[in-house]
Amino acid sequence: MRGQVLGVDRDSGEGQISGEDGQRYTFRPRDWSDQIGPAVGALIDFEAEGRAARRIYRQPGTVPAHLATPPDAGGRNKYIAAILAFLFGVLGVHRFYLGRTGSGVVMLVLSLTVVGLVVTGLWALIDTIRYLVMPEEEFAERYGRRPT
Repeated sequence: MRGQVLGVDRDSGEGQISGEDGQRYTFRPRDWSDQIGPAVGALIDFEAEGRAARRIYRQPGTVPAHLATPPDAGGRNKYIAAILAFLFGVLGVHRFYLGRTGSGVVMLVLSLTVVGLVVTGLWALIDTIRYLVMPEEEFAERYGRRPT
């Protein structure tokens, strides 16, 4: 059945859908089949089980980008990452902070040589500038996770 999301409780993630049959159906967060989750006004397809909506799918292209749940940087801040890259970048500290352990280890090992220090110094400077000019949404998308 098709319907539209009427409302969503921000704390619990539960909400209501208006079905094309004129009835209202309730849903829980686990009933959603995408990572974005519910957004008021979203047009959806779902299976009705009594007064509950189950196996809910968003109709492609029906939710404007501003209604989608924004990405979450997982508590990471791009300015802290930039400061760490600038001050301790040759050791790869900023990479560890962002959860990029592999490249952090590579930077740490490279910094043991003089040539490696030059390479990691340039790498860290580029990372510093990149973090500062990167939009918040892109930073969260690259170095974070989407809420579930």
